[in-house]
Amino acid sequence: MAISIDTVYQKVLVLANKEQRGYITPQEYSLLANQAQLIIFEQYFHDIDRYLELHGSGGEYSDKIDILHEKIAPFEKFKVAMSAVSGNDLTLPTATAVHKLGTVFYASGVFDVEVERVEKNELHYMERTALAAPTDARPVYVRKTNSIIKLFPSSPTVSYSTSNVTCNYVAKPVDPVWGYKVVNNEALYDSTTATDFELHPSEETELVYKILELAGIVLNKPGLVQVAANEDNELMIKKQ
Repeated sequence: MAISIDTVYQKVLVLANKEQRGYITPQEYSLLANQAQLIIFEQYFHDIDRYLELHGSGGEYSDKIDILHEKIAPFEKFKVAMSAVSGNDLTLPTATAVHKLGTVFYASGVFDVEVERVEKNELHYMERTALAAPTDARPVYVRKTNSIIKLFPSSPTVSYSTSNVTCNYVAKPVDPVWGYKVVNNEALYDSTTATDFELHPSEETELVYKILELAGIVLNKPGLVQVAANEDNELMIKKQ
């Protein structure tokens, strides 16, 4: 279940008004909403790395790691074909933006082979050493740009294509947008042009807090939770 872009906006406006910080326009809100969503999303990966580094995968923190993985799971994509190929340059999937690239696979025969990522200096060494040189059975890749990877060997027995090179990745959340139409010089919410947040429903209050923080409004979280709850009640009454 998505987090409503409009519900969050109404809470943000109520809290901004209570703090006498003025009006946050729809354009400003959409920009802040996108930034807030990405900050929270990126924090998932940071927290997982921190928990694993400090406490390992077991113990009392294993539940917290499981919860973070649950929040990331909807964004995980598996064995997705590359979007374009030019020689041994392959463009990453574009149906959804790639946030973190996972395993790359090359199907040169019956089975898929994992393609190892190496740095450019490692590749130079490998290509000068016969025993370490990339082969069809031991392919490698370097990250050429954010959207392009370069596979080696550069001339495999079975040419690289969008059908035989795939990858796992974590997709970037779609940019949230508060859609609206102007009626009598007033912006009115339009769900047909809106895009909701893609984060886990439990992040709604955190999104409100983060958007306000990015707008220069810092509130204590207990107070924010109470005001958010009051706003929920007001919205429910209006809908009755």
